[in-house]
Amino acid sequence: MDKLKCLSFFKCRRKENAEVAPENLHVNENDENQERGNWSKKSDYLLSMVGYAVGLGNVWRFPYLTYNNGGGAFLIPYVIMLALAGLPLFFLECSMGQFSSLGPVAVWRLLPLFQGVGITMVLISLFVTIYYNVIIAYSLYYLFASFQRELPWSKCSISWADGNCSRSPFVTHCNVSISINEIFQANKSWVDANNLTCINGTEVYQTGQLPSEQYWNKVALQRSSGLDETGVIVWYLALCLLLAWLIVGAALFKGIKSSGKVVYFTALFPYVVLLILVIRGATLEGAAKGISYYIGAQSNFAKLKDAEVWKDAATQIFYSLSVAWGGLVALSSYNKFNNNCYSDAIVVCVTNCLTSVFAGFAIFSILGHMAHISGKEVTQVVKSGFDLAFIAYPEALAQLPGGPFWSVLFFFMLLTLGLDSQFASIETITTTIQDLFPKVMKKMRAPITLGCCLVLFFLGLICVTQAGIYWVNLIDHFCAGWGILIAAILEIIGVVWIYVNLDLVSDTVS
Repeated sequence: MDKLKCLSFFKCRRKENAEVAPENLHVNENDENQERGNWSKKSDYLLSMVGYAVGLGNVWRFPYLTYNNGGGAFLIPYVIMLALAGLPLFFLECSMGQFSSLGPVAVWRLLPLFQGVGITMVLISLFVTIYYNVIIAYSLYYLFASFQRELPWSKCSISWADGNCSRSPFVTHCNVSISINEIFQANKSWVDANNLTCINGTEVYQTGQLPSEQYWNKVALQRSSGLDETGVIVWYLALCLLLAWLIVGAALFKGIKSSGKVVYFTALFPYVVLLILVIRGATLEGAAKGISYYIGAQSNFAKLKDAEVWKDAATQIFYSLSVAWGGLVALSSYNKFNNNCYSDAIVVCVTNCLTSVFAGFAIFSILGHMAHISGKEVTQVVKSGFDLAFIAYPEALAQLPGGPFWSVLFFFMLLTLGLDSQFASIETITTTIQDLFPKVMKKMRAPITLGCCLVLFFLGLICVTQAGIYWVNLIDHFCAGWGILIAAILEIIGVVWIYVNLDLVSDTVS
């Protein structure tokens, strides 16, 4: 076919798809695109997209942002940013992938000058898959640790806790009197060793470290002092990381034909757990106080005057929907040409945002109970990110009747949330390889997919050393930051401004 006669690359691509012979072992005769294959069912695609969009950030970042930015008032800029920024970008990427049947790199043949944008997306997804599976490994470790009669972080253990381990403030110094005219301040341990008594009202208190915090740092991570002290590989985290990659490889070895079936469980199960946790949390003392801080009477509409609130709303929408990561283009490229991706985009975006709001009720009802039983304000126990998932929430679960059961549910939910997003990220990488080497992928999809997982496992071993958590935070900070924002801006400029205008000009000339 003569490419020079085609005014639009996408139109040419549609004709090419019709001419390809059915040789791929991973497609069937019902697939419209016999070169690459299509989703077996519309529901496979929708659940994969929901699983990709709904991730750990919905559970450990959105509730904290809502609380920190005016409570219920934060939903106003959040919904506005969804309508003005999130949904249009989401639809743009879905339509690009579906219309071209190409991944995030090859799709830029429409504008070769901007092909670096697609390469940037894939490279960012590549780095993210390395540390994201480490978070899944953390969840696996805590899941296995929860299968005990008593949660190991429920109290300070002699084997790993130090003198700072305490759920309540403890005395570090106080004034003592040896004689009538001699009063001085002494260390509390020295006072106890010499059988002396503190003078009332002179005690100096220090906030202790929660058992769950010391367990996270000293046992789970074996955290070193800094990035420059790598230490040894924590063997049980390495095994959990290997298991995580084996699960991902097993789900993806046949591409979308196998992953499309796995997501029926991994995408739907988190909603079951969230519903159970919301119901359980609502029955706890102090839950109403937690919900009030989250989205109730504590809502502060004056916060809407703060530009930082609008920035947080836009950022959360942007990252929560996973736009400019390449995954939306990759997953949509397996759709049939006439699929209604506009309605798909609305369904996935609305589902993602409602999930974020719903997850907040599960999180803050438990945190409200934790504040109630510890005699603290909710502001003193609320956390986000790793501190919420592996310190605050485990601490709260350890104090509930039947703590191990609730802990198993919570960490299994984190596991399934993480796996969904990881499936799509790896599919982004394999789709790029498919576009570059289609003949090789026809015969060797399974070995190449498993090989990618093996290489990424070895690259991720640095993240399960004693300094691993520092590497995870480093990669997360730099990969999920400005690179994504710049890629999205260039994507909009390239498609909406340059490509569309060039296409209009060429149509006018013809």
